[in-house]
Parts: sequence; structure tokens; C-alpha cells
Amino acid sequence: MSSANIWIKGARPRTLPAAIAPVLVATALAKSDANIGRALLALLVSLALQIAVNYSNDYSDGVRGTDADRIGPVRLVASGLATASAVKRAALYAFTVAGLAGLVLAWLSSWWLLAIGAAAIAAAWTYTGGKNPYGYLGLGEISVFVFFGVVATMGSYYVQTELVTMKSFIVSIPMGALACALLAINNIRDLKKDAVVGKRTLAVRLGEKMSRRAFFALLLCAHIAALLTFSPWALITLIVLPITLKLGKSVTSGIEASELIPVLAKTGQLQLLFSALLATSLWLSR
Repeated sequence: MSSANIWIKGARPRTLPAAIAPVLVATALAKSDANIGRALLALLVSLALQIAVNYSNDYSDGVRGTDADRIGPVRLVASGLATASAVKRAALYAFTVAGLAGLVLAWLSSWWLLAIGAAAIAAAWTYTGGKNPYGYLGLGEISVFVFFGVVATMGSYYVQTELVTMKSFIVSIPMGALACALLAINNIRDLKKDAVVGKRTLAVRLGEKMSRRAFFALLLCAHIAALLTFSPWALITLIVLPITLKLGKSVTSGIEASELIPVLAKTGQLQLLFSALLATSLWLSR
């Protein structure tokens, strides 16, 4: 594996739909007020934060030894493909890119965005980093819902329109639910090994049966929330309902280990398809 491929795989590209979807939906909601330049900056912030989270998790879990003997995405530190210090630097570079792009957005719109950006970076690092990482306490899904759902969507809408609306909050709910579903499927896949090393993710706390049901519920929640926009056009999001049902049923059926790996990619694909349909419905709505 080439050096470039190692770092691309370490960035976990299958999780990047969680960064793209909220910006896409927010820009469609802004419609005639959409500002492509600011939208692209918001997308850069979102992507850089997601990559930073992935590298920082790889670093923190690697140095703790909780990523040993894992299936799924490449773990750079645990597998020995990169040194811990190199992965930490990669995370810091990604955080820097997010911070600089966020600084420009704050300058263009409102300086209070700096406080939200600082909170997002702190949440990203302390998910598995620091003395008491909250990801080890089962609080990861809450953080993902807040920062990759509510904050990413409403923030992307705000920097383009300088407005905070109820509708921007409503459309942030399916974005948060689907982002949580990406984390949930990772945690379900790693549930047994996480339990052994004392990493008490929400999946570990809920147990296997309930965590699988929770994954399905998150997918369905996205569909329900989309309909709460009360636009007839929102019905087009139901086009992907068969995919949702197939994914939910496959996970609740009890598939394990390597069988769950493709589910992560399919969940990311679902999020992109769903967000594209939701964005279309918002664009077409009055």
C-alpha cells in the first residue's frame, strides 16, 4: 500500500457523507439566498473536522491500545502503518484547516461562530482523547447529532443567510440521525471487542439487540423528520425507503463482524442519496 493510500484510508472516506450532507441540505434550504462561496467554506470546515475526528480517534485509540485486533477501517497506529506522532500531526493539520476556514466564515458572517467552532474542535478531540474521553462513556451519538447534525446544518444555513429558523432546525434532525447511524454501525461492529477493553460505547451500554434496533430507529427517524417539513415535495425522500428497510433488516437480523463492514458504506451512500432528495424537495418547495 502506497503512502498516499495509507493516509486516504486512515481518513476513513466512507464516513465523509456525514460532512457533505448537512451543507448540501442547508444550501438547498437557503435557495435564492444561497452563497456558493460560503457554502464551499462550510463544506471545507465540515470535511476537515470529519477527517480530523477520524485521525484523532485513530491516534487516541491506538496509543491506548483499544484498537488492537480490530476489523473494519484501517487503524494507522494500531496496525503500525504510521507512527502515533504522525497521525496526531495529521489530525492537528486537519483541525487547523477547519479552524482557518471557520475563521474566514466568522469574519464574513458573525464572530460568535468562533465559539461554536472551538466547541466543535474540543468535542472532536475529547471523543476518544484526553483523560476521560466521552466516547468511552456512551455519549458519542449525542455529540455527533449535535455537531454533525444541528450545528453543521444550521451553521451552514446561517453563514449563507444570517438567519436561524425553525425549518433549518427541522432539516438538521435527519442529518443528525443519519450521522449517528454511521457511528452506530461502527460501534455495533466493534461491540464485543469494545466491551473487553472497557470502551463503553452506547452499543455496549444498550447491548447487541437494542443497539441494532436503535440503528434501524435512527434510519426511520430521518424519514419521519423529513416529512415534518410539511411540504408535499418531502415525499420524494421515500424513494430511498426500500434501501432504509433493507439496511435496517440486515442489521437487526444479527449479521456480525466482517458482514457489517459493507453496511457502513451503504449507510453513507444512503445518507448522500437521502440528503440529495431532501435538498431537491427543499429547493422545489415554496
